[in-house]
Amino acid sequence: LRRWGAVAAVGGFLFGYDTGVISGALLFIKQDFTLNSFEQGLVVSILLLGAMLGALFVNKPADRYGRRATLAAVGVIYTIGIAAAAAAPDFGFLLGARFVMGLGVGAASAMVPLYLSEIAPSNVRGALVSLNQLMITIGIVVSYLIDLIFTSSADWRAMFAIGAIPSVLFLIGMLRMPETPAWLDSKGRTDDARDVLNQVTDEATTEEMLSGYRRLREQAGPRKKLWQIW
Repeated sequence: LRRWGAVAAVGGFLFGYDTGVISGALLFIKQDFTLNSFEQGLVVSILLLGAMLGALFVNKPADRYGRRATLAAVGVIYTIGIAAAAAAPDFGFLLGARFVMGLGVGAASAMVPLYLSEIAPSNVRGALVSLNQLMITIGIVVSYLIDLIFTSSADWRAMFAIGAIPSVLFLIGMLRMPETPAWLDSKGRTDDARDVLNQVTDEATTEEMLSGYRRLREQAGPRKKLWQIW
């Protein structure tokens, strides 16, 4: 369970790293691309626009294809965005790369806590979800340290590129992780859900958790569309 939680929480680390790294990189990006104040603000803020859209639309694929597959796809998105930012030849390309990074940030912000909450028994669920918040903070701190290391060389591309290391590890790790038992049970794969739960808890707790999943689905009812909420 610790390994599962650690791998999933790398998504939180990437959230923090990709959000924080621009603070140091921008000092040198504006010189290389001769950016004015508006363009500098756009480089920073477009990640937030991508994050908003990523968080908004990630639920549908997560419900259809599963939490694990969706998080693996987030790892791909992170890696593509980071690699593109590090190799950006001009301002427009960098904007696109930052937007893609934002999609990963937003999707991870929604899916990592969901995955951790669904994979863990209730007695450790709070600790694992809190781990994600801790990893976000650590990611921000590490991004500042990486910025500091590369400040003397003014290598903003390296500042971005370092983020590809945890993103690739996150992708590989998620491909080896189990699907959440809550999602498996919702798709009628109760035996598979039971097998996952039996790896982290006893049989009695497993059956109790499976019953809890069903009660929650009955109470929640059909999923509403975004425009039906208001």
